[in-house]
Amino acid sequence: MSIGEVLGQLRGDFPDITISKIRFLEAEGLVEPERTSSGYRKFSREDVGRLRYVLSAQRDHYLPLRVIKEHLDAIDRGMEPPALTGASGPRVPRALVSAEGLPGPEAFLPDVSEMRLSRDELLSAAGLEPEQLDQLEQYGLIAPRTGGSHYDGDALVVAKTVAEMARFGIEARHLRPFKAAADREIGLVEQVVTPLVRQRNPEARARADEVVRELAALSVKLHATLVRSGLGPGLRR
Repeated sequence: MSIGEVLGQLRGDFPDITISKIRFLEAEGLVEPERTSSGYRKFSREDVGRLRYVLSAQRDHYLPLRVIKEHLDAIDRGMEPPALTGASGPRVPRALVSAEGLPGPEAFLPDVSEMRLSRDELLSAAGLEPEQLDQLEQYGLIAPRTGGSHYDGDALVVAKTVAEMARFGIEARHLRPFKAAADREIGLVEQVVTPLVRQRNPEARARADEVVRELAALSVKLHATLVRSGLGPGLRR
C-alpha cells in the first residue's frame, strides 16, 4: 500500500492521523516500509498493524514512544508484549511453555526459530537453573543462536520439557540418547526432502517444507507410541 492508502485505512479509527504523523513514526523507527526503486514507500499489512498498535498505545494508554518501541521489540522477538495497562515485562507465548499433552501436526506449523530470548528470559520461562542450562548446552540439546547471544523458541521448548523431566530425577546427561536419536531422524528426513530442495523452484521448496512438518509430527507420534508400548500395561497403570 502507498502512504495515502495507509492513511485511508487508519483514518476511520484515528481521525487525527496525517501523512506527516506516519512519516514521523517511520523516522522514529516504529515502522519500516519498503521502498520502491524510485523511492516511494510501500506498506505491508504488518506495517499497518504496527501503526495501529502504536497509535492505540499513544491514544488509549498515553505510552511514550520509547516504551512503545520496547513493546514492538518484544513482538519482533516473538514475545507477547507487556500488558498495556500493567508494568510487567514481555512474556513468552503461553502455547510454547505448555507441558500438557503431546504435540500434534499443528505444533510444527508456527515458525518459532525467529523468536529471540535472552539467557535470563529462557531460564525464567523454562524454570531452569543456570547450571542445568549449562549442562544442556554441554550435551548439545540446546545451543544459542544469533552469534551466541540469543535463544530461539525451539530452545525454550527443549528447556521447558527438560525442566519438567527433572522433577522425576532425569538429568541432562540422561538425555543424550534423545539427541542421538533426533540426529538420526534428521538425517532420514533430509534424505527424503533433499531431492525436492535441489529442484530450486518455489513449488518444490514449499512441498519440502510441508514434508518436513508432516514427518516431524509423525516422528513424534511414532516415538511416543513406541515408548508407551514398550513400557507395557503394568507400568502405564
